Amino acid sequence: LNLFNHILNNWIFYIIIFLLFDLMDITMDKIPFTLPGLENIKSELNNLKKEERPAVIKAISTAREHGDLKENAEYHAAKEKQSFIEGRITELEDVVSRAEVIDLNKLSGKTITFGTKVKIVDEETDQETDYQIVGPYEANLELGLISIASPIAKALIGKEKGSSVEVKTPSGSKNYEIISIEVIKL
Repeated sequence: LNLFNHILNNWIFYIIIFLLFDLMDITMDKIPFTLPGLENIKSELNNLKKEERPAVIKAISTAREHGDLKENAEYHAAKEKQSFIEGRITELEDVVSRAEVIDLNKLSGKTITFGTKVKIVDEETDQETDYQIVGPYEANLELGLISIASPIAKALIGKEKGSSVEVKTPSGSKNYEIISIEVIKL
């Protein structure tokens, strides 16, 4: 019985260690960034730590002075904001620790990769669109910055000028022709 318990405990230990290492592999993936993109994240993190965090601590302190915390809306709002700020700080610290700045000077611009600007034309409507392929924390569709993990970027990666690409989206498939490719100029 003791031998059985010993073997069982060891197996459980090894399974837990295996699962932890597997989880670490998932969460330790590098996150690609352009240098300005990483600087923006670091700036936001710095602002949260040096400006927002102290301000919300002061707001909580001020709200506490108003008395009964059960019915104090200012206190609850400040605590909720503090929770958001602390969560965002934790997220950004993780992102910065896993950030990998891609040297755009080493890119040729012959094929579409992270760090390239691409002009495509919708083969149905002839509408031209410019996109820059960046990391997931830099993406901003209004500015034409799309994440390397987006469906359109995934379809474009590795393609050359003149190629036709089918992009599968939730609203159906779209076909594009690649008009031009160039490395993003920072």
